[in-house]
Amino acid sequence: MKILNYLAIIFICINPSVKADSKKILIDELQKGGKLIFIRHAYAPGGGDPDNFDIKDCTTQRNLSESGRVQSQKIGNFFKKNKISIGKVYSSEWCRCKETASIAFKEYETKNFLNSFFSTKFANNRKKQIIDFDKFLSTWDKDQNLVFVTHYVLISEILNYAPSSGEIVVSDKSLKVIDTLEIEY
Repeated sequence: MKILNYLAIIFICINPSVKADSKKILIDELQKGGKLIFIRHAYAPGGGDPDNFDIKDCTTQRNLSESGRVQSQKIGNFFKKNKISIGKVYSSEWCRCKETASIAFKEYETKNFLNSFFSTKFANNRKKQIIDFDKFLSTWDKDQNLVFVTHYVLISEILNYAPSSGEIVVSDKSLKVIDTLEIEY
């Protein structure tokens, strides 16, 4: 039993430095450029959207909470603090994604291939969105980092990874996940 306690203490002591080393490696990779940075929109309580959802009317959508806005600011601060250059920021047309992008990066452009296809209303868009995303990537200047502020379903479809709200998922040009970073809200 004492051995297990000692091992637990050693693991607890080592673990933070392992996380710090991992974060340093991620920052180094991002500073090199040429990465695809997927960000699931910041915290918006609930799941999915109401039945009366209208993509052009934010009052009908699930939106960021105050915690989500703070999380968005932390996302932007991570990139500024670590001097990570961003070529372009693209967002889903959903209000919670646009607000995340606006708070974190100020300037962004919407792309409908980043939209959610979670609800049955948009489920039929899935295949076309993935094709459009692939076409878009074929024109990418691979020297710059690109940011995609989007949804759980799109990130999990493209990267086979299940992100938390506000989580940063970094991949290379072949869509292989390099590392992730959870930003608290």
